[in-house]
Formats: sequence, C-alpha cells, structure tokens
Amino acid sequence: MNLGEPIEVTQRIAQIFEGLSISYLVGGSLASSLHGIPRATQDVDIVADIKPNQVVSLVSALKTEFYIDADMIREAIRNRSSFNVIHLATVFKVDIFVLKPDQASQQEMIRREQYQVSDNPQDQLYLATAEDVIIHKLYWYQMSGSSSERQWNDVLGVIQVQSDQLDYAYLKQTAQQRGVSGLLEKILKDATTN
Repeated sequence: MNLGEPIEVTQRIAQIFEGLSISYLVGGSLASSLHGIPRATQDVDIVADIKPNQVVSLVSALKTEFYIDADMIREAIRNRSSFNVIHLATVFKVDIFVLKPDQASQQEMIRREQYQVSDNPQDQLYLATAEDVIIHKLYWYQMSGSSSERQWNDVLGVIQVQSDQLDYAYLKQTAQQRGVSGLLEKILKDATTN
C-alpha cells in the first residue's frame, strides 16, 4: 500500500506550518494508516492552530503549489471550523481544521507525537496519538449512525497494531468525555477476537 503521495503533500504543508510557527497534527485516515493498517485515502485531515495574523503569510507560502482561499481561512478561524487546500500538481485535497479552544482539543495537540515517515530521520510529521485517533474515529463512526465500516476497521487496525503501547486509562477517560464508551468496549472485545 503506497501512502507516498498523501505523505509528500502533507509533509509540504507541515514544513510551511513549522516555518510559520503554526502547531499542527495529522489525524484521520492517514494517522490511522500510520498507527495501524495502511489503506488508501482520498484526502488528509490536519488540525492546526492558525491565528488571524498568520493568514497572509500562510496563503503566500502555499499559493504557488496549492489552491488556497484567504477568505475561507478567515471564516474557518472565526467559526473554529475547517477549510481545504488542493495540491495543484496532484489535485490531492487536504482538510485543515482550526484547533478548537476546548480542553480535549488542546490536550490532543499537547499529546501529539512526532512520527518518522521514511528512512530519512528528517521526514517526520506530528500525528495525533494512537489513542486520540481511536477516539476520533469512534466518534465519527457514531456520527455516521454506526454504519461506516471503514472507520470501524481503521480503529480495529490501530488497536491490533498498537495494543501493547496504548494508554487504556486515557482511552477510557476520553471515550467517556466524547460519549463513545460503549463503542470503545465493543471494539476492544472485537480486537481480541480477530
């Protein structure tokens, strides 16, 4: 399974974020593929702590390689929502979620981990922890009416690959905060029977 293109595009954005001192983390399917079992992904999800005074610099740094809209970014910052950028050479889409001020979101950013994505030690990305990926995916699974097999399988893959390293106390506490405790119990049982 080749994650090359999504990783390359994500690394380019990460380099720009780091150059502008914007804290970020990669979540979603790319994070679950790196923590668990790889699968093809149509886009990448990044959470970023973008401030209004960074918008002009961000647009300037990305505009030669990406379709990007300054007004969409400003609106996303105002509403604590998301915007997307599209890599012009590959038409690969990256969804960027503005970091929310709530404690859980702030904690997730503090807990993020550096992940080496190739043999080159300099090829690193900040990822949401395996625990935070599990909780987010269970939340989205619940929001989909518990019908997204892809989300469920992503979580199973992360649990199966990371089982020995997971912080189960944090998982249970965060699952309770997000209202997915029942789903967490069920998937932990599923992971041991598969």
